[in-house]
Amino acid sequence: MTAEVSSDVTEEVTINSSVVLTDVAAEKVRTLLIQEGRDDLNLRIAVQPGGCSGLRYQLFFDDRKLDGDVREEISGVGVVVDRMSVPYLGGAIIDFVDTIEKQGFTIDNPNAGGSCACGDSFS
Repeated sequence: MTAEVSSDVTEEVTINSSVVLTDVAAEKVRTLLIQEGRDDLNLRIAVQPGGCSGLRYQLFFDDRKLDGDVREEISGVGVVVDRMSVPYLGGAIIDFVDTIEKQGFTIDNPNAGGSCACGDSFS
């Protein structure tokens, strides 16, 4: 799979294990973007220090292009991961659930050694 890496010169790189966005999650992202009324935003997925297990996920819409960003088009959705988060997110599956018990995006990450009970952070 190829993806764009943002730097002074845009280049193409091969990503061995990229993020997977399910069809349900992609549809939810497209719906949210329509509600925002913007077509210039990407879904940014990042890993930041914090949470009870040491690292936490961040998902948000972003129009920035930062040095070293890896951008992929997945099911019609622009997905951006910063270069520091790429090693933590390779092979992670982003889904969206809408049940009585839970509503929101979920991340099934094969790189996570453990997670907290709330599921919002990992190690």
